[in-house]
Amino acid sequence: MIPLSLDLPRYGDKLNSDFFEEYLVQLLEDRDRCGLTSLIRQIDALMITVEPGHSIAYVGELCLMTPYHYLVTLESETHFTHILRIDMNSPDVLVREVKDPNTRGIFRSLNEVYPIGAQKPNSRYMGEIFRVTSLHDVVELQKGRDVRFFNQDQIRKLELPGNMAVVKPSPYTHNIVGYWERPEHNIRVYPLGLSSIRPDVQVAYAAAKETQKKLGLDKLLLPIDHLATRVYSQNREAAILEYLTLTSYYYWGSYDIADQNSSTNVTKSVHHSNELESPAKVFTAANHPYFVNHLLQLPSPTEAFVRNYGPRLHHVAVAVNDGHSNGKANIDYVVESLRDCGQNFLLDVIGSEEEGLKQIFSSASEYSSLIIEYVQRFGDFQGFFTKGNVARLTHAAGLEEGLREMDAAAS
Repeated sequence: MIPLSLDLPRYGDKLNSDFFEEYLVQLLEDRDRCGLTSLIRQIDALMITVEPGHSIAYVGELCLMTPYHYLVTLESETHFTHILRIDMNSPDVLVREVKDPNTRGIFRSLNEVYPIGAQKPNSRYMGEIFRVTSLHDVVELQKGRDVRFFNQDQIRKLELPGNMAVVKPSPYTHNIVGYWERPEHNIRVYPLGLSSIRPDVQVAYAAAKETQKKLGLDKLLLPIDHLATRVYSQNREAAILEYLTLTSYYYWGSYDIADQNSSTNVTKSVHHSNELESPAKVFTAANHPYFVNHLLQLPSPTEAFVRNYGPRLHHVAVAVNDGHSNGKANIDYVVESLRDCGQNFLLDVIGSEEEGLKQIFSSASEYSSLIIEYVQRFGDFQGFFTKGNVARLTHAAGLEEGLREMDAAAS
């Protein structure tokens, strides 16, 4: 039986506005009552677009740093789409490569107005695809809530899967949400062109998995734990409420990270208590807009990121198996092994077994600009962070992004 969206426990210490608290209740009660919570199920796929010529290297990077496997490449008129899969119990990753660097479109325009985002105009995380039990019913119910969808001609021109309904990009996160009707036991199939196993992609994949297996990482890395999006301070509450309107997620809670002038806000699936089956969606926002920081004398790494890149996904968190390898926590072993392969990280592993959680950020990928976070929970630890951990992670990411801002200003 599906729990009511408001019956699940809430955590955190961040104070929300009266507006948020009032409409959180109304939106979730209405969503449950009309049946949308039941109709919209788990995240089936994540979509990422990269620059021409970058997708093979990015597939290799992901297949080394995560449990994903290369499945097949789909070729359409303007894109290659590489399908990465772990199994049917966790989301696929669709790595899309634009063939022509001059391709224009709405997703490119979302990058071009931001100084660092514009440096890779075709590279961005696009959004999530949700499995639904009745596509017609979901679309009609959402249209009744003034949710706007791409029409079929626009989906064709954008070369998005034709068997999906796709919501237009959010004004708060710049991400899309897609819906498709798939019986739970049916395999995922994406109508995105001619299908082949490309030899060049297969070579990159095989090399990554050979290294992963030699290091013993294949037994330690688990599926995606959460997806973290950064938004402007004034859009925090609207972004959360909008995502709850578009999905069957519920509000898990928010924590104030005062020394980094930000908050971390978590939503989770009503249907799947295990994030590895449908990742949590996290929203991070500054506590104050940039123009008052000179008065407050506070750091603002989250607001700086959004001003430089635009609202977008900041990192993908991969879970690490609880346990130890070679006398050290699995996450420490994973990070040391990847460092020996040349992978850079923004800081050392933080947290402790005593606290119940250890975490780390990689450097941002040169292909997608996304960071990989590794997270290991010990014992029965519940949650996504400790306040000390998230403050140090936010600070470290801000330092790297500050260097990129300086490089952008100099170029």
